[in-house]
Amino acid sequence: MNRYRKNIVNNRIIKMLIISSLLFSLLILRLVYIQIGEHEKLKIQALKQRSHEISLYPNRGIIYDRNLIPLTNREVIPTAFFYKDSILEDEKLKQFIIDNSEFDEKQLEKYIQNKNSIIEIPLNLEVTSPNEEKIFIENKTIRYENDSMLAHVIGYINKAENRGESGIEKAYDEILRDSDSYSLYLEVDKAKKIILNGEYEVSQNKNTMDPKAVKLTIDYHIQKIVENVLDKNKIKGSVIVADVDTGDIRAMASRPNFNQNEIDEYLNREDMALYNKAIQVANPPGSLFKTVVLLAALEKDISYLDKVFYCSGYEQINNVPIKCNNGRGHGYIGLKDAFSKSCNCAFIQLGQEIGGDSIIYMAEKLGMGKKINIGLIEEVEGNLPKGEELKGPAIGNISIGQGSIELTPLQVTNMMMIIANKGIKKDMTIVDGITTKDGYMIKEFKRNNGERVVSQYIAEIVQNFMIDVVENGTARSMNLKHIGGAGGKTGSAQAVLNRKETIHGWFSGFYPKLKPKYVITVFVEESFSGSKVAVSIFEEIVKEIYKINR
Repeated sequence: MNRYRKNIVNNRIIKMLIISSLLFSLLILRLVYIQIGEHEKLKIQALKQRSHEISLYPNRGIIYDRNLIPLTNREVIPTAFFYKDSILEDEKLKQFIIDNSEFDEKQLEKYIQNKNSIIEIPLNLEVTSPNEEKIFIENKTIRYENDSMLAHVIGYINKAENRGESGIEKAYDEILRDSDSYSLYLEVDKAKKIILNGEYEVSQNKNTMDPKAVKLTIDYHIQKIVENVLDKNKIKGSVIVADVDTGDIRAMASRPNFNQNEIDEYLNREDMALYNKAIQVANPPGSLFKTVVLLAALEKDISYLDKVFYCSGYEQINNVPIKCNNGRGHGYIGLKDAFSKSCNCAFIQLGQEIGGDSIIYMAEKLGMGKKINIGLIEEVEGNLPKGEELKGPAIGNISIGQGSIELTPLQVTNMMMIIANKGIKKDMTIVDGITTKDGYMIKEFKRNNGERVVSQYIAEIVQNFMIDVVENGTARSMNLKHIGGAGGKTGSAQAVLNRKETIHGWFSGFYPKLKPKYVITVFVEESFSGSKVAVSIFEEIVKEIYKINR
């Protein structure tokens, strides 16, 4: 019996030892895991309690072009971080900042005047710290580059709230906000002065398949061409380049441009720099609208092709005279020449015959008077006349694209796309889809099959008329024959800008003239030479695109 009890006791002791050993081993493993596996995490958590956090990477997802070239989070610049008092006390440090940044002494003093605690200043490339005790230099990725490329499409954010305020930033704010970020933690003492050997934290989402970025249809290289041409020629207005086959927008630019990092500077200006004039501002299209009148007439009666008009230099409707673009008059003129030479008299006569209702019905079929919906919230509908606005002398203004007609460059581009596609309307878009942060497509933009809105026969006739505009008409100054030629339509329109009367110039066309690849719309504000400037801008853009595509 005693032996039995002794065995029981021994067994219990052995079991206790085994259990204790297992628990002790688990405790050792846990401590090892905490010391090794969780070391960095715990160290940074401790550091956060006694440090100043500085973001080294934007906490928003990347916006890509069609080739996955980043359009944001692209530029990396060395940045100096230092305590405010340090630069006030150390002339050597101040001189280092002046020598290695864009600040002069007065600018630097003004910049740090209202800053608290730690100051950060972008530096020139390849610099090293002059004083390890007072300054810390680290590479920082910025959201927007200083050249502000594609600024009106990308838009800008409210930095304090990390919220998209315009453009793609606003339309896809939920996708782009709160993305992975890199932070620099600078340890500070009780006086909030920097203690060097600050630490990094990289907070990354472990699920690499999360939607984190937006891929656009924009082509970086074509966009660069468009912006360079606009800036070189000091143009105010906008340009759109679209792919005929797909409906994808390859470039969209608006001028004046703005710096996305300094939005406050533009809020009270009158030049509408923050407006995307390609989609957000509608203007009279002038003679470009004769394309709508032409389509409406041919759809109603193809025999108008054989009709001859007479231009005396002006047309009078109910005692209201409307001048032709040729003050001496074109005399007797057929429909093709009237379109090519942009004869106001012939098109007013044509408009009177087919009526305002037919013209506006065609305009609506072509997508005017409503949003095209390419993926940007700011797009406006423009305006088409209706009711009493279609009667009496108003038909004169309607026939030549004046009066209450207002179109955006995007709507004009959509019309030209239909003609280039032989009467088929394609879904236009500037957003290709939602991707991972590495550019892997998660959700592609859905497109409907093309819809026929104009008969192929009539669309091909209008294409031919537009080629004649370039070769023999109002755009004959254009020289593109050696690279495939082009077709299109000019427009000059009276408008009011900043409470002053002015003239805007238009040219919208397709290139090359056979099997068009691109539609390009150019809108030039205050173009006192009418559409001539727009024609030359179109020509220059086409030649530059040809260079990169050949």
